[in-house]
Amino acid sequence: MSTENSLPLHHHHSIARSAGVIGLATFCSRLLGFLRDVVIARIFGVYLYAQAFVIAFRIPNLFRDLLGEGAANAAFVPVFSEYTVKHSKEEFWELANVVLNLLLVILMSLTIVGIILSPVLVRLMAPGFVASPEKLEITIRLNRIIFPYILLVSLAAYSMGILNSLKHFAVPAFAPCLLNISIIIFALAFGEGIKGLAWGVLAGGVLQLAIQIPVLYKKGFRLKLFSSFRHPAANEIARLMLPRVFSSGVYQLNNFVDSIFGSLSLIVGEGGVAVLYFAYRLIQFPLGIFSTSLSQAILPVLSRQSAEGKLDELKLTLSFGLRATFFVMIPASVAFMVLAKPVIEGLFGGGKFDLYAINTTARVLIFYSLGLTAYGAIKITQSCFFALKDTVTPTKVSVLTLALNVIFNLLLMFPMKLAGLALATSLSGIISSLILFFRVRKRLSPFSARPLIFSFLKITCASLCMGIVCYFVSRHSLIPAGGIILRLANLIYMVVAGLASYTAFCFIFRLREMLEIYNWLFKKRNNRQIQAHV
Repeated sequence: MSTENSLPLHHHHSIARSAGVIGLATFCSRLLGFLRDVVIARIFGVYLYAQAFVIAFRIPNLFRDLLGEGAANAAFVPVFSEYTVKHSKEEFWELANVVLNLLLVILMSLTIVGIILSPVLVRLMAPGFVASPEKLEITIRLNRIIFPYILLVSLAAYSMGILNSLKHFAVPAFAPCLLNISIIIFALAFGEGIKGLAWGVLAGGVLQLAIQIPVLYKKGFRLKLFSSFRHPAANEIARLMLPRVFSSGVYQLNNFVDSIFGSLSLIVGEGGVAVLYFAYRLIQFPLGIFSTSLSQAILPVLSRQSAEGKLDELKLTLSFGLRATFFVMIPASVAFMVLAKPVIEGLFGGGKFDLYAINTTARVLIFYSLGLTAYGAIKITQSCFFALKDTVTPTKVSVLTLALNVIFNLLLMFPMKLAGLALATSLSGIISSLILFFRVRKRLSPFSARPLIFSFLKITCASLCMGIVCYFVSRHSLIPAGGIILRLANLIYMVVAGLASYTAFCFIFRLREMLEIYNWLFKKRNNRQIQAHV
């Protein structure tokens, strides 16, 4: 094997291992998140309290992405990764302290202002709530309790950015599990008292940050609170961050567009905000486990390849990331569309989550699923732009996506109601992913798209065949319909049948991605056997 081919493969295995750690942690977090959502759905349904919590929690999440996770991914990681290569450890930690001090000032100010302006923010984000004074008042009260979560989770994301730059992924990846555990415990303890969810969010934010502090100190971090606010690289981070802040804001506003339209119950129906939330949470499951994990693991590799001028390797890494995304997201999209109702009924059905909630959420899930592959591809392509220190292009595309989402919402919400809002999000996401890909392809020209097209077509064929199997399996359940345990058993049976059939069709269609996984695992097993005999 030539050096040209072996070196990228080494990077791919490194990415796969890192993504595997992150993916395992994210799987645990998403699983706990499902348990959290099941608890919320069964206690509150899709009605007043559930809608109030969704909006109250979503507003701090907007600012968290602006100054927390978004900044960590787009600005912190490329600059910190470069410092690990070109500068001493002392300079690295000096920069980390300067960034921390700046963040503290910004985040504390933002938290205070947000608490004061909660009534204004809630009215802007959920204008339909104005027609219900009780719903509006409850949402404002919850939002004020939850708002300090911005400070806590943004500092946790900052810690994650530093540790990821140092190639430590495990602890930051598992930290979000603590948020879901906290919300579940507080929700069960408070029962139908909605404040329990809000206090659970705050406690979870504290735990997410606290678990990373010992690891930071072990790596060499020493807190120098407000000792310095100036550093040459801090200006570069700010330069990279400002477009990303705007881009993240547009992306979050894109999500809020659905909430704004979903709050108009006279047009789209009752429970819109909560229905959209529960359906989108399911879409986030494969995105969080795979695409987010892969993009998080691939960004430091792309950043180093860009900093070292190894653009040929960067192209191969980008192609690997997109093909891997297709391999997972296309079958997930098909499975969600075919099994939408069994999935919703099995996970959320019962308690106050009635038949109306099940049917409406399942229909929304189908149309969200159409854009699932596009959402995953966007994360990978954006990581490439961030590694190239270009945050302007994703920002421009995000603005276009927001405009398209608003237009599609206005066109589709009257004939299709809530399903139209989900379809609008998918259509705008598909257009955004295509534009980003063609722009990055032009930036890295020459860049052959033929391997990606062949992979996409083959994976789509295998996924459609799997979808046919899932459809027939769902129509002939082995276990008679019954309570939640039997519904979950049926759902597991359908998922296992889908996974088995997809694996078989991947080999039938001779998918390169499946063969790579098989060869890699087989090679690892042989190596272990050889080492055992030595």
